[in-house]
Amino acid sequence: MKPRNKQWKGTSMVRPQVGWMIVLVLGTLVTTVEAQPPGSGWKIVGYYPSWGTYAANYQVSRIPAQNLTHVVYAFANISADGELVLGDLFADVQKRFPGAGNNTSFHGGFGQLLQLKKRNPHLKTLLAVGGWSWSGKFSDVALTAASRQKFSRSCVALVSRYGFDGLDIDWEYPVEGGLAGNKKRPADKVNYTLLVAELRKQFDARGRQDRRPYLMTAATSAAAAHYRHLELGKLSTFLDWFNLMAYDFAGPWSSRTGFNAALAATGAPGEDPQLNVVSAVNGYLKAGVPAGKIVVGVPVYGRGWTGVAPADHGLFATYQGVPRGTREGGIYEYRDLVANHVRPEIRHRHPQARVPWLYDPVKRTMITYEDVESVGWKAKYVRSQKLGGLMAWDLSKDAEGSQSLLQAMRRGLPSPEK
Repeated sequence: MKPRNKQWKGTSMVRPQVGWMIVLVLGTLVTTVEAQPPGSGWKIVGYYPSWGTYAANYQVSRIPAQNLTHVVYAFANISADGELVLGDLFADVQKRFPGAGNNTSFHGGFGQLLQLKKRNPHLKTLLAVGGWSWSGKFSDVALTAASRQKFSRSCVALVSRYGFDGLDIDWEYPVEGGLAGNKKRPADKVNYTLLVAELRKQFDARGRQDRRPYLMTAATSAAAAHYRHLELGKLSTFLDWFNLMAYDFAGPWSSRTGFNAALAATGAPGEDPQLNVVSAVNGYLKAGVPAGKIVVGVPVYGRGWTGVAPADHGLFATYQGVPRGTREGGIYEYRDLVANHVRPEIRHRHPQARVPWLYDPVKRTMITYEDVESVGWKAKYVRSQKLGGLMAWDLSKDAEGSQSLLQAMRRGLPSPEK
């Protein structure tokens, strides 16, 4: 399993499914879909990381709400006594912004989100809890009826207090996986469902009181090794949708280079046929999740390797290490890739995986990433399979203008008025 800091979320290892072959005839399917009027139910979900307010200087006010239906603010934490608490007090509610005024009880990213919603009435916001580094207490809060009720009460209170439209659960991961220090139990599989059921019950009760619905979603793994520990069919009865973390299919934990988020398997020697979006979606469908409740995640970053063997332009090749990246070893923000790394002479694209990669033969560096075209193919797949939509992790890394991945999502999943 790959190492990550608290600012990361993701997945790995997806079990094989023969359904990837559908992508080989996707062009035929899309011809039919594109002839139909655009639907109104597609979701374009973007995660905003609270730490974006610091080094990246990416503030909530910069979020292109016109390209989104939902913004998920990441992350809230779980206190020692099992209640939902703010993850970063200053970033979340204290930081002052020009023009924000003083006629409010809180500021920070939460206050900026309220202003963003006022300017964009269609936009809904959710608060995410957990993530890679803050999932350690989930097993405890899910353990008993009393702990589930206590945690759920705190979630409803905090979400309502700060004007969010719902809660996103990001438990990485029940039963096994995640950080070594996380509490894990075999009972997590059942207890996760019980926790979500209790949250749904309490949010519905608060919704009746407030005369408004509250959303319940979950960021879940595309790895069969992880989602086999979830009662997916039962969870889908309580959740509005799953934000499927369909990325990190390859990285520095892999024995060879590969695609970060391949749409479909390629059948190439050296490839693990489990690691692609379609396999993950098929696994969820087989487990009983309605297609419309699957929102496919798209990484707004690339992963890179150095010392990469030149065969096949560095694809599925051995390597010696990871490059410096943008802010973290081996990780390239998409905006950085567009501005400083993508060149036609080193760019390649796979006809089945439907994603690009870069191979610099001089530096012997390979980078796997998403671009406007690959996002377009993912949107076509979502439409052909009548899935729920697309999700971006994370908003702070996107490029602007014609190269924006969010704009590509919106073009691929147009709103009714488009």
